[in-house]
Amino acid sequence: LNASNLPFRLQKLKEMFISKFGSAPKFYVRAPGRVNLIGEHIDYCGYAVLPMAIEQDILIAVEPVKTQVLQLANTNSSYLDFSSSVNNIQINKTKPQWHNYFLCGLKGIQEHFGLNNPTGMNCLLDGTIPPSSGLSSSSALVCCAGLVTLKANGKTLSKVELAEICTKSERYIGTEGGGMDQSISFLAEEGTAKLIEFSPLRATDVRLPSEAVFVIANSCVEMNKAATSHYNIRVMECRLATKLLSKSKGLDWKKMLRLCDVQISLGVSLEEMLTIVEEVLHPEPYSTEEICKCLGISLEELRSQILSQNTQDVSTFKLYQRAKHVYSEAARVLEFKKICDNAPANAIQLLGELMNQSHISCREMYECSCPELDRLVDICLQFGAIGSRLTGAGWGGCTVSMVPTDKLDTFLENVKKAYYQTDVQRLALEKNSLFATKPGRGALVFAEA
Repeated sequence: LNASNLPFRLQKLKEMFISKFGSAPKFYVRAPGRVNLIGEHIDYCGYAVLPMAIEQDILIAVEPVKTQVLQLANTNSSYLDFSSSVNNIQINKTKPQWHNYFLCGLKGIQEHFGLNNPTGMNCLLDGTIPPSSGLSSSSALVCCAGLVTLKANGKTLSKVELAEICTKSERYIGTEGGGMDQSISFLAEEGTAKLIEFSPLRATDVRLPSEAVFVIANSCVEMNKAATSHYNIRVMECRLATKLLSKSKGLDWKKMLRLCDVQISLGVSLEEMLTIVEEVLHPEPYSTEEICKCLGISLEELRSQILSQNTQDVSTFKLYQRAKHVYSEAARVLEFKKICDNAPANAIQLLGELMNQSHISCREMYECSCPELDRLVDICLQFGAIGSRLTGAGWGGCTVSMVPTDKLDTFLENVKKAYYQTDVQRLALEKNSLFATKPGRGALVFAEA
């Protein structure tokens, strides 16, 4: 975290809190956003990812109160105030508004502890993560809310437990996420990226090469995961590919949910899984009829037992492309970590190449890019990035580029001219849209402003 800036923000937050609620906050909670360096759309398939926390964050000032009422306010006036009883929380999936993400974290902690008389709270939120930018502002808010609720109710949990609860509770809003965002938000440490593995959840330090810096550039195309079905359709395509691959190999396909389950059950390498995908699945889209025929089930069973609520009406699914992306991306993550660990002389060239391959796979195989992201990646590579790719869910949001430290200033200048200064709307957002970042620290509670 930019330490020089934090005391100033806290002081300002405290003053606003007092003018809003008439008393001072008792404590503050901060949770960072994240950038995923490599490993896109594979956490929900059970595979390890490689993110780092960024300096941008969600900061909440909190005062526990005697009444069982939650009052939420935001320093950004475009987000409306919200209040509700802390009992019997209702989360509206049809409109992913900002307060619903807070309610996810609140509800997750309440349910975990079975809190019958949860503490009411006054909360004022301040965020520096650009919203809908693929830098995980929504998960940072869920994590922040979970930690706020934990502290206000005098409970304790480990960081791993918190990450797991917040991962589950974010699903109340309707996104079938995998857990990367919540895990890095809690487990991040300053100065190091993390390899995050799932079931069981664990994080291993990954030292990034010192001669390069990572630059985030926002395409200024907003993408709200909870408001569109793109994301959940991909989750279902991976689930369906899992079922078809399992059945073709004589495994108990009904029990198989994630692409990693197939690899583990067969005991083969990621490279061998890619060969199996080639043998078993065809590149043409699968209709629901064909999927039912392959699995020997009715359309009714497909909808009620496999598909999620918001993918019931989808009529075709691309299974070959999605499985190819996942297995190849999972291999790139492991290779990325190996290069960082061994630090060969040409490490940044090798890492850059993996990032570039990842973007091509996201664009061609997973189809989660968009013209603006592709253009931004091209501009970044043209002006000196060694690797550049979309980061986060895609369909908008940000790119992450690896840039040699000595080329940073000219890189920023050129990208600014080529992408932001050619468009009035982007230019207005440019100040918060292009920045270098170092691995930041994870979520914290502190008492004093």
